[in-house]
Amino acid sequence: MLPPSPKTVATSFYTSFAQADAAGMAACYHPEVRFSDPVFGNLTHTQVCVMWQMLLERSQGNLQIEFKVLSSNESGASVEWIARYPFGKQKRPVVNVIHADLKMRDGLIVLHEDHFDFWHWSKQALGLSGCLLGWTPFLKNKVRQQSLTLLAHYLAVKNR
Repeated sequence: MLPPSPKTVATSFYTSFAQADAAGMAACYHPEVRFSDPVFGNLTHTQVCVMWQMLLERSQGNLQIEFKVLSSNESGASVEWIARYPFGKQKRPVVNVIHADLKMRDGLIVLHEDHFDFWHWSKQALGLSGCLLGWTPFLKNKVRQQSLTLLAHYLAVKNR
């Protein structure tokens, strides 16, 4: 039996995401998946699966996902997806447009790279500090460090 096409896998992944189904998302990942994005940096299989679960839980149903598979071939797919959600204690509205490059192996995602404008995101999510400092490596590194600390804590609690 042939593995599903990259377009089918990408559609399944983002449909699961839109339905807040972290298990469905994880089922689309190859055990050797590598993930990267501007906020979390590089993550392994366990880390990325837990990251999505954490983000979905923290959104408390206030996350809206739209997506479109832009292109696909036998080795992967390119997806544009838009996330709408309130961020932080101030519940600042964020609309983040993300471009995902997905590479497949054995009918599963083995490489997932999300790209978005960090400064644009930080202006929405962090307000004035994001507007003034969002373009700097300092703020990007601070946000990454905080995100990875949050992820490590969430993972530790899940593994108890």
